[in-house]
Amino acid sequence: MIRRPFLAALALAGAATLLAGCASPSTGSGNGSTESPSETSATPVVEQTLTVFAAASLKDTFTELATEFEESHPGVTVSLNFAGSADLVSQVTEGAPADVVAFADEKNMAKLTDAGLIDGTPELFASNTLEIAVPPGNPQGITSFQDLAKPDAKVVICAAQVPCGSATVKIEEATGITLTPVSEESAVTDVLGKVSSGEADAGLVYVTDVEAAGDTVEGVTFPESSGAVNTYPIGVVAASTLPDLASEFSTLVTGADGQKILAAAGFAKP
Repeated sequence: MIRRPFLAALALAGAATLLAGCASPSTGSGNGSTESPSETSATPVVEQTLTVFAAASLKDTFTELATEFEESHPGVTVSLNFAGSADLVSQVTEGAPADVVAFADEKNMAKLTDAGLIDGTPELFASNTLEIAVPPGNPQGITSFQDLAKPDAKVVICAAQVPCGSATVKIEEATGITLTPVSEESAVTDVLGKVSSGEADAGLVYVTDVEAAGDTVEGVTFPESSGAVNTYPIGVVAASTLPDLASEFSTLVTGADGQKILAAAGFAKP
């Protein structure tokens, strides 16, 4: 016969064991933390800024590429500086900090490679062709390159030192038609802005600029443009403090993802 005191003691011992099993495991820190060792020892993300100088005509595509690069590189911010290629060359030559440069022609890139300011050999990643941009409705009835020489047409072009301006000069020389623009701009985006705002009757920009402008302008193609196609190179600046990241960004631009984004914007293969 089992005595009642013994049964009571047995029940108490079982309850104590059950409570001990339900208790939270000790972390060994004494502060009640439940973080796993992998969580507490994770390597902190290093904040870095990659500076990219790019031709004005690359604004939309490179902005998209920069976002993609940041998403795949935690802690990295891509700082974009857009301007006319000639202006960007001057900035780099004068010591402006940059990691990657991308221009709208090979001539401007050659200025930096010849000066030893580019690491390795630049890669070609796209090409672009001139197109005439006119305000909606084309009030001046511009239908050809020759129409840009009409005395009553207010035409805006890029300055000769800018890639889109250099291409314009080539077409003038090939056709024997000399334009008398009301202004010459340092960036193709400035030309586009004057047309879309109604300040000009027409402007020579790139196919991609007309595409990006939507319904703010209309595009007029002309066959002579095929004789002045601009090819775009990208390179890593020799003085870059982030050469590995700069090389990775360049690879993104020249790779499948970059080429898909560029093609969607109207750029052709180099």
